Amino acid sequence: MIHGIGVDIIEIHRIKESIDQYGDAFLNKLFTQNEINYCRSKLFPVQHFAARFAAKEAFSKAIATGWSGEFEWKNVEVKNDTKGKPNFILYGKTAEALQHCSVFLSMSHSENTVVAFVVIRHD
Repeated sequence: MIHGIGVDIIEIHRIKESIDQYGDAFLNKLFTQNEINYCRSKLFPVQHFAARFAAKEAFSKAIATGWSGEFEWKNVEVKNDTKGKPNFILYGKTAEALQHCSVFLSMSHSENTVVAFVVIRHD
């Protein structure tokens, strides 16, 4: 049974502007240290930050709480598996709330935009 779906699209330059304006304060508010390390290791880190931002936004829409309730930015971590497929690692009350669910994530990007799509299935 589908618990929720969410989609988000963002222009990469918006994330770049936030990073330029707020620096590490912005990054540390939204991303885990693992995500920050991963993105900074890439040739175009802003694109990867934007993808993770969109994934978290899509996730918040899928659980239908927005930026409150079971959702906390750093309780939702995006990690790629060994083949590059993005997945979520959930922590804290977010993990507890979805312990009987499977969460699926797909992300794509162009030069200027990123899109993320999330499906949460109750097992």
